[in-house]
Amino acid sequence: MNESIRDETAKTTAGNYFVSNYPPFSFWQGETREAVVEHLAEPPREPADLGVYVHIPFCRKRCDFCYFKVYTDKNSAAVRRYIDAVLREAERATEFAALRDRKPDLVYFGGGTPSYLSIEQLEELFTGLRSIFSWELAREVTFECEPGTLQESKIHGLHELGVTRLSLGVENFDPEILELNNRAHRAKEIHTAYEHARAAGFPQINIDLIAGMVGETDEGWQRCIDATTAMAPESVTIYQMEVPFNTTMFRRMRDGNSEVAPVADWATKRRWVGEAFAALEACGYHVGSAYTACKNDEVQFLYRDNLWHGADMLGLGVSSFSHVQGMHFQNEHDFDPYCEAALAGELPVHRSLLLDTKARFRREFILQLKLGRVARSYFRDKFGVDPVEHFSPYLIELAKDGFVEVDDLHVVLSRAGLLRVDSLLHGFFEARYGVRSEPV
Repeated sequence: MNESIRDETAKTTAGNYFVSNYPPFSFWQGETREAVVEHLAEPPREPADLGVYVHIPFCRKRCDFCYFKVYTDKNSAAVRRYIDAVLREAERATEFAALRDRKPDLVYFGGGTPSYLSIEQLEELFTGLRSIFSWELAREVTFECEPGTLQESKIHGLHELGVTRLSLGVENFDPEILELNNRAHRAKEIHTAYEHARAAGFPQINIDLIAGMVGETDEGWQRCIDATTAMAPESVTIYQMEVPFNTTMFRRMRDGNSEVAPVADWATKRRWVGEAFAALEACGYHVGSAYTACKNDEVQFLYRDNLWHGADMLGLGVSSFSHVQGMHFQNEHDFDPYCEAALAGELPVHRSLLLDTKARFRREFILQLKLGRVARSYFRDKFGVDPVEHFSPYLIELAKDGFVEVDDLHVVLSRAGLLRVDSLLHGFFEARYGVRSEPV
């Protein structure tokens, strides 16, 4: 974890900033496949929506800041094997009582680069998954794309396959910044892909941006904001640049004996995101989380909202994460072990952690704080605990700093608190989960 981002002078150093789950992945145990099998053999103990995440780990090239499980060296035979493995894993998972006959409320294809696959491969994957678990009732089907992989025919094919939320990994509109950060796509491909996607009629198009990429300036970021508002997508997701340990950028820092990353400091990145949010709000968007602005109240992001409210999530694919009926588990994190286990009809699980009720309460409160507003009644009704009473000393400290306000109904983050929420969340962790960190 970086030094406290509450410090206005904090530089960007190596480490994981973004809090994506709780407890942290580094505390999940290893060699626990049998524990997961035993857990999934039990029928659902309480009602919960089900989401399905499908990881597509292939990319044309690896961005300098990427820390996800991706491969740039796999041939068509390896892709063929991987699709077979994902479908076999899905078949095996849905044989368990905890998942049998359940229909997903949402499906999310992430990566890597899902749009790296050909339309023929995508049709096979979608058709195969639909034959295993029907998603005709799914309210959201999200598909992540790299603009340079989106030919017009593929875009229309994705629409016909039922994708409802197309997410474009734009990151930045400046061709020099894209080159400096080793992005695969080029600036002109962004606009071409967006125009084709808009013409295809997707209900929701999201674009991802990153504040603080190598080479970014105040003037350049303003041009990025202007290009975004001119496009007017249904939603915009903005992340602040971080440099986890398993990135190309960190290796260069290490080889050069540099502790500070060649990107903007945290105060500048927060200011840039704040400026983007203000510009989007001026165009009628509303800020719905620390990272996302939506064009109107009808636009939702169910993958985020359901997961942060305790929904079950089945993760398919190498290194994917699942959360089912209170248990976290992660798949094998290397390509061949994952494929071998899945194709053999085994759950390709690498590690897991079973949460008790107290940990589940803490997890949902931590994640929902990223929305900027937490209802106290939700936690009293679900867990029998008032989070304001439970976390009173730390909430009082945050209120004094101007980061939160507490009333009879809600805990509400100020804009300053929302822009640095990930750095504040560690104060809600149990002490035993507050020190160790690792790449995910």
